[in-house]
Amino acid sequence: MSEPAAASHGNQTVLVPDVSASSSTTPDPAASITLWPEYLVSGSPALAGLFDVALLIVIALVVLAITRGLLRPLLLWYVNRTPGKWNDILLTPSFINWMSWIPVTAVGNYGPLFLGNVDEWIVDVIRNVSRSLTLIMVLLAIGALMSGFNALYTRLPIAKSRPIKGYIQIAKILLYGMGGLVAFSLLIDESPWKFMAGLGAMTAVLLLIFRDTILSLVASITLSTNDMVRVGDWIEMPQAGADGDVIDISLHTIKVQNWDRTISTIPTYRLMSDSYKNWRGMQESGGRRIMRNLRIDTSTVRFLEDDEIEQFAKLRLLRDYIAEKKKDLAAWNETYCKGEDPATNSRRLTNLGTLRAYIINYLKSRDDIHLPGSGLMFLVRQMEADEHGAPIQIYIFTKTTVWVEYEGIQGDIFDHIFAMLPVFGLRLFQDPSGHDVRSLLRAQSTDAPPTAES
Repeated sequence: MSEPAAASHGNQTVLVPDVSASSSTTPDPAASITLWPEYLVSGSPALAGLFDVALLIVIALVVLAITRGLLRPLLLWYVNRTPGKWNDILLTPSFINWMSWIPVTAVGNYGPLFLGNVDEWIVDVIRNVSRSLTLIMVLLAIGALMSGFNALYTRLPIAKSRPIKGYIQIAKILLYGMGGLVAFSLLIDESPWKFMAGLGAMTAVLLLIFRDTILSLVASITLSTNDMVRVGDWIEMPQAGADGDVIDISLHTIKVQNWDRTISTIPTYRLMSDSYKNWRGMQESGGRRIMRNLRIDTSTVRFLEDDEIEQFAKLRLLRDYIAEKKKDLAAWNETYCKGEDPATNSRRLTNLGTLRAYIINYLKSRDDIHLPGSGLMFLVRQMEADEHGAPIQIYIFTKTTVWVEYEGIQGDIFDHIFAMLPVFGLRLFQDPSGHDVRSLLRAQSTDAPPTAES
């Protein structure tokens, strides 16, 4: 406060206030509060600043409510009035959610310019945080669009053979990584190039951290380029406990739903380093293989008697075979066994060979089996006999690849063959069971000579 100046007026001295000094003094900003009543914030700049920040938060919440109420209807209006289906990704819920936050962060970015009661450093903090959040929301919105694009792409037929989920994920990693670096630089108000300059020194650490990601990226590209596995393929990978259909292929993992409805998760790069079986070829060929052996007890193999041959000649499936074999054997025996003992030197029909011919004709009579000439194997053969009997192998393909239908066909075929074995005087080989042991003991006790006591 300046002292009053003395002025003389005649013999009297009069004190005159220094008006010019007082009028040129700048008033205290805390004393010029215009947003709030004087009685609320009188003498408290901190309280005035708190009220300003609270008002900014209220405005931001109002803007959020308005944006969420208007954004989806506007996008829906736009999508309905534009051709094509790809713009449907704009209606992705996560995209709408992140986009609705961008006006809120804009309020935080520009609102502090109108706060007259908040310290400058607080204004800077609010603006830096808002700018960083704005960038983060934009990045998340772009990521949501990528996910929506992948969801629409998976509906296309080509998606099974050419999935793009792995590429979408690697694009997100790059987007979030670089964007997160810029967002952090905005938060601390520093140039992002300073952080990028330090990445060179951290290359070895980054390679160690992202080792699985790099391996999975290379494997994902290789699997997709070479069409090695698709969604829907049936694969077997015993070392990973996987045996079922592929339900998802991502950058890092491949999910397989096993036949017991459990889920096996396999790292993508393991499909490049480990072996596995893909059943897609079987599914696309239109036939599924049946390969099973009938182990015939060799003690039941013998030549057929004439009356048995006549009985088999009456069977529709053996009529042509018996007639052709009779001519062939008669001509051969007439040429090479004339005058010799026919029981030991002549060629004769056996029950095992006749059974093999019956099985071939029976399989040819079925309309659910691929016949010879279809491009798929049709074979009934006798394999090397061993201590477990003489194996007759059936190697054929069904016309269906559906598991339930396939098992039904296979069961019908072998049920019929098992039932026909006694007709040919043959018996399957099997290890002795408890019933066999009891029958043997019972037979021995019956045939045993009487003892002196009896």
